[in-house]
Amino acid sequence: MSKSNPPRTILITGATGGIGGALAKVYAEPGNTLILQGRNAARLAELTALCETQGARVLTQVLDVCKLDELSGWLKEICQLEKVDLVIVNAGVNTNIGPEGKGERWEDVQNLIQVNVLAAMATVDAVLPSMRSCGDGQIALVSSLAAYFGLAVTPSYCASKAAIKAYGEALQGWLGPEGIRINVVMPGYVESQMCTDMPGPKPFLWSAEKAARYIKCGLARNQSRISFPFPLNLGTWFLAVLHPWISVRILRLLNYSG
Repeated sequence: MSKSNPPRTILITGATGGIGGALAKVYAEPGNTLILQGRNAARLAELTALCETQGARVLTQVLDVCKLDELSGWLKEICQLEKVDLVIVNAGVNTNIGPEGKGERWEDVQNLIQVNVLAAMATVDAVLPSMRSCGDGQIALVSSLAAYFGLAVTPSYCASKAAIKAYGEALQGWLGPEGIRINVVMPGYVESQMCTDMPGPKPFLWSAEKAARYIKCGLARNQSRISFPFPLNLGTWFLAVLHPWISVRILRLLNYSG
């Protein structure tokens, strides 16, 4: 783990979500350029105005990350126009098995994998050439504590975040020697519409602002894994260590059985 100069040009996907919007605000300061992607044009405009009042230069793109070719094309163009210091791969969606446990709709599962996994990988693929050419840059991949052990209520979401965790860890080993810093961010429950829509208890709930400040600090220190809050991080890690038979029963006792 090593510290580096503060990033001046920060690109955030999913900037109109809870964590994404909060991250934009904590990086909005004089001298910084924010490149913000989101699907909600009105929310993006509000966020832009707020960040500009804090002194940041803001560039925005209304784009559905499911359109991988458009996403890749936009990112490559941006990297030609701007030297992007930090890319926060944050866009994500969730789905669940429903209140009666009927199961996830296949259409929702396909969309989730497109956003949470393929779009995340497409983002990395598009920004890497410019970073590798100058031997510098930082990419933060937003996974989840749900990556440690699958929850019965959100199987596809857990699978997607486990994929991003493993992907980020692999990138660390590959790109670290080239001077490119890769960080895997693993939040617990953070206040957002996506969190509200998720069924089940939400212990140790953090505000989006608190989470953003913690992530920013972890990225500044170049922590390979930024996971929080500590009690939930420890608990979910133990679920992965224990025998699955035990972990499943613990989750049932905690009302995560679906």
